[in-house]
Amino acid sequence: MRVGAAEKLRGGGSYKLNVCSGEDEDSGTEVGEGADEWAQSKAAVRPPDQLELTDAELKEEFTRILTANNPHAPQNIVRYSFKEGTYKLIGFVNQLAVHYSHVGNLIPKDSDEGRRQHYRDELVAGSQESAKVVISETEILEEDEEPKDAEAEAEAGSQTDIPAAEAAEKVTEEELMAPKQPRERKLTNQFNFSERASQTFNNPLRDRECQMEPPPRTNFSATANQWEIYDAYVEELKKQEKTKEKEKTKTPVAKKMGKMAMRKMTSMESQSDDITKVTQAAKIVERMVNQNTYDDVAQDFKYYEDAADEYRDQEGTLLPLWKFQNDKAKRLAVTALCWNPKYKDLFAVGHGSYDFMKQSRGMLLLYSMKNPSFPEYIFSSDSGIMCLDMHVDHPYLVVVGHYDGNVAIYNLKKPHSQPAFRSSAKSGKHTDPVWQVKWQKDDMDNNLNFFSVSSDGRIVSWTLVKSELVHTDVIKLKVESSSTEGLEGLQLHTMGCGTAFDFHKEIDYMFLVGTEEGKIYKCSKSYSSQFLDTYDAHNMAVDAVSWNPYHTKVFMSCSSDWTVKIWDHTIKTPMFIYDLNSAVGDVAWAPYSSTVFAAVTTNGKTHVFDLSINKYEAICNQPVVAKKKNKITHVQFNPIHPIIIVGDDRGHVTCLKLSPNLRKMPKEKKGQEVQKGPAVEIAKF
Repeated sequence: MRVGAAEKLRGGGSYKLNVCSGEDEDSGTEVGEGADEWAQSKAAVRPPDQLELTDAELKEEFTRILTANNPHAPQNIVRYSFKEGTYKLIGFVNQLAVHYSHVGNLIPKDSDEGRRQHYRDELVAGSQESAKVVISETEILEEDEEPKDAEAEAEAGSQTDIPAAEAAEKVTEEELMAPKQPRERKLTNQFNFSERASQTFNNPLRDRECQMEPPPRTNFSATANQWEIYDAYVEELKKQEKTKEKEKTKTPVAKKMGKMAMRKMTSMESQSDDITKVTQAAKIVERMVNQNTYDDVAQDFKYYEDAADEYRDQEGTLLPLWKFQNDKAKRLAVTALCWNPKYKDLFAVGHGSYDFMKQSRGMLLLYSMKNPSFPEYIFSSDSGIMCLDMHVDHPYLVVVGHYDGNVAIYNLKKPHSQPAFRSSAKSGKHTDPVWQVKWQKDDMDNNLNFFSVSSDGRIVSWTLVKSELVHTDVIKLKVESSSTEGLEGLQLHTMGCGTAFDFHKEIDYMFLVGTEEGKIYKCSKSYSSQFLDTYDAHNMAVDAVSWNPYHTKVFMSCSSDWTVKIWDHTIKTPMFIYDLNSAVGDVAWAPYSSTVFAAVTTNGKTHVFDLSINKYEAICNQPVVAKKKNKITHVQFNPIHPIIIVGDDRGHVTCLKLSPNLRKMPKEKKGQEVQKGPAVEIAKF
């Protein structure tokens, strides 16, 4: 069967197929010459595999009704009806399925725009043809006519050219102005076909196979006699006995550490490397979520000022902000607080116990104010942490002192839970709890070094040489006039128990040491056997000693005998004595003023003093925690923000904002600029 080329008719978008069965292409056209094409009789061509059917079978009609329903449309969609309070089935289902859509720019020929375009095209084509006709006519005339005079030729040429061109133009314009109507032609239809809406087939799903090698198999056979079973049981019992003996030899701490290590290993194995990639992003998202959760607290921290301060007479208040706590440090007291010198929103918390009968583990946590719900870093230790300090130039280095007398350095850049450096019995650790540690300036060889003080009476300088801690005893605290005669007339000196110390801000070699006997010694790094001065400061142990950040002569001390005392180091008697009616746990100078300091007591109160306003009593006495339950142990001022953090013996750290009266700065006088700086603060004191 041959199918002729489809010729597009002018009027519509239908096509005509020439089907012919003869050998010669021209034979079909010769037969029907003169008659209409559609009236010609055409023989149907039978394919070789067509069935032979009777007339009755041929006349039989098969009706197929194609519906417009979408077979893939879900019939069981339910929606919740708020009116009836139940889920209801939706009756109406959208059956529309778009198989193909295309935005075209075709214009029908019958429309006005179509006629205009058609007229424009034919006008251009007609003008080109008329020009050709005129040129050809002039050439013929020139050839046929005999040569005449030049003037006669010019006249004749002008007379013949003009009328011919004009006539041609007129004819083309008349023809093109009346658009031709397309002649409708009836098409032949070989089959009895009634048109109905139909749908395309759905593509069948492809099968996808994969091939793999079967796992290797081996046949195994054995006989299980009674003696073989007996031997197996005996071996298993021996193994169990060995493991029990090993566990007995292990200490309980080692057991715990072993279990923790196993858990960590399994958790690390279960976690893939992909999780470590998103830790930074997850931390940022966690901070953002927390910022939304504690939005009101963040707004208070940034903008809230207690308006009632204007009406109070020189008194202020503390506004509670965030509360930092962690489940792992629930039963451990806050034994140390320290702000990071570089990142002002980050602070370190040391956890241990002041109850000497209940000593257990310790923890070092670092919190950020941007994420109050969880610590940024967590380090755990076998012994309680009693003190800590962060390096000014290397803010990632944290030195801690333990209850067992060891000192250790943690590196925040390395996420291991173990300290980077740690003292030992061989390297000269303290024999009693370490009460305070302080970083010092690097030594002559640019090695990092820090000092520690302990109840064993030694003040030790530790230097980080290569990968080990080297210790040097700076001074041994001997209680004066307390030597006793021992056996064979030997002089025995009783050692003083150091509890706190602080280094002078300007005079590098000078430092103060507080003791359990209540005395404060002024010492020098140069003299190991002699004190520069001794102050009979308190009747009980000195809990804290601190130099004023502005005034070089002034320092402050507090004690469990309920008092806070302010001293001039050149005079042996205190300048101010404040009785706070409870044991004072800690004191701290404010970084923004030489006359403001805070003290915390075991009855749960925080006291803020400003000596320039009131020299005799605190301008703020506020309970921060419940009096019966918690005791406040430590306090610290933030270096730049007007807030303090307070730690208690339940492991909680509370952040409080100072009201405007507690942080008054010098006021402007008319015609004078406000003078700021250390000189003004010294003068104010």
